[in-house]
Amino acid sequence: MSTFTVSGLSAGYQGHPVISDVALTVAQGEAVALAGRNGMGKTTTLKALMALSSPRVTAGSIRFGQTELAGRKPHDVARAGIGYVPQGRRIFPSLTVSEHLDVVARPGHWTVKKVHDLFPRLAERSSHRAGTLSGGEQQMLAIARALMTNPRLLLLDEPSEGLAPRVVRQVGDIIRLLHDSGVGVLIAEQDLSMVRRVSDRVYFIDRGSVAAELPTSELSERDDLLDLYLGV
Repeated sequence: MSTFTVSGLSAGYQGHPVISDVALTVAQGEAVALAGRNGMGKTTTLKALMALSSPRVTAGSIRFGQTELAGRKPHDVARAGIGYVPQGRRIFPSLTVSEHLDVVARPGHWTVKKVHDLFPRLAERSSHRAGTLSGGEQQMLAIARALMTNPRLLLLDEPSEGLAPRVVRQVGDIIRLLHDSGVGVLIAEQDLSMVRRVSDRVYFIDRGSVAAELPTSELSERDDLLDLYLGV
């Protein structure tokens, strides 16, 4: 079993630190939430984990099983078995749904057929340009695109952002299904209903650092943390 282990992770933009000494773990098949208000460092953390060119990682270890990923390139992180669903979906409007899936496909469990089984709406719209899809359909496409890389760990950044409550529930059901199938999940999210719906554990991030951790089952008993870190 491959555990994803982050320790001492610090990163920032143009010399300005944003996250500092972040530590977290995600076991195989576990769903973990990184929760916090906007601007607290959730997106920066996920981008740093994916080794994107910005932010710049200044310290820390990122291990997936026995493989050290700190200092590697994004394609190395992806090949190690980590998929990424970015904030705002980041689909390519001029490409069709089918082209989005084909361009990133890697051998493994997730095939176009299996993705279509999971997202029947995408199957119906496979020849449509992604820019014509609704927000919910674009989010489904972003998740499907990540699955086509056949990840063992999936990072999702604010998957509920900008979606109607009904669609948020659908996305949550899909994330839970992936988690139940054995894919590890790390979800950066400020929507408490989504956090409760999909995660086993929660890390609260505040001003760039992990401030608290607890099982999701204990959230209802910790109104103090919800108020402090989510403003709920």
